[in-house]
Amino acid sequence: MSSPTYDADALIVGGGIVGLGLACALADSGLSAVVVDARAADTRLDAGFDGRASAISAGSARILDGIGVWPALAAHAEPILEIRVSDGASPLHLHYDHADLGLGPLGYMVENRILRRALHERARSLPRLVHLAPRRLETLTRDPLVHATLDDGSRIASRLLVGADGRASAVRAGAGIAVDRQRYGQTAIVCTVAHERPHRGIAQERFLPAGPFAILPLSDDRASLVWTERAETAPAMLALDDDDFLAEIRRRFTDYLGTVALAGPRWHYPLESVRARRLTDRRLALAGDAAHAIHPIAGQGLNLGIRDLAALAECATESARLGLDIGGGRTLVRYQRWRRLDSLTMSLATDGLNRLFAGSFAPVAAARRVGLAAVNRRPALKRLLMRHAMGLWGDLPRLARGGPQPGS
Repeated sequence: MSSPTYDADALIVGGGIVGLGLACALADSGLSAVVVDARAADTRLDAGFDGRASAISAGSARILDGIGVWPALAAHAEPILEIRVSDGASPLHLHYDHADLGLGPLGYMVENRILRRALHERARSLPRLVHLAPRRLETLTRDPLVHATLDDGSRIASRLLVGADGRASAVRAGAGIAVDRQRYGQTAIVCTVAHERPHRGIAQERFLPAGPFAILPLSDDRASLVWTERAETAPAMLALDDDDFLAEIRRRFTDYLGTVALAGPRWHYPLESVRARRLTDRRLALAGDAAHAIHPIAGQGLNLGIRDLAALAECATESARLGLDIGGGRTLVRYQRWRRLDSLTMSLATDGLNRLFAGSFAPVAAARRVGLAAVNRRPALKRLLMRHAMGLWGDLPRLARGGPQPGS
């Protein structure tokens, strides 16, 4: 029996949130897409809560709504109504309140398993989308068109190749695209806790000497914690039993939410930024962490990738509407120019914030605290920063502005 052959407008390597979301955006606008996913889809669909959740900005929620995914998420998404940023235990802080803009919640917290399930359900409903999982690339060429062979013998031909295969992207490496890498000497510890008192939709980020400690609201009186610890001390924290681990959380958490208990496993990963020196090559575009992986200090990594998928989908569908090659130079040059500034700015900003708030040198700490309080007293500046955090500022893709894609 011969292996199947697929002819598609786009071949997307990587079936995570960005890769599968891009496929949905393309298929929804009339283009065909094949997603090659190294992970088995069924195991992720059936998975229970694993303690991981993502911050979805208001702009990203619009994008997910525009590609037909948000309706399946809305009932499970916990609105972020306020954000409070402080330097340790200082009473001086920066406070964002969604009521100051009148544009709805600042963002939402969504469990990763629910987001993945919604994307898979949407993908299955789109006849122009083929999701191959688990599959791996065996061979790949990009001249004159994209041709790939998979580990099961399947063959794929397309006009555009998208690398959405994460920060260790094999597609990026195969194209010879160099990266700028910054290792922070920090480890992110991620877990979920149940708490006694309601969080009222308030997200908190406290800058501590080892790094930021974020408390993010989830449904059912739970919170997702993103705890940044020094790489040399993180293993000892992770080795603690549950009681001692919770005691360390309480030291950083304070008791404003009452008694807390672990509500899922602990996760950890080393922190680094990885920035591709270019986002495109011949018939190739990078998106998500394959293009830029940033420090989680502002919770913007996934949102940056979601804006990538919206921008790339818009570039491709507009080229198709004009009768142009979606994998040609015009499409790729526009995407590179559009996304380069946003990704570079966010990478430099998160890197700078992490450096600024690291350490406890008294004069620097005092200046930081005065700076937070000064911004808090300037409504116009604060509103601008809020729009940026919401993903509603800058040169936004049409989907982030709440409009349809060309061709949809």
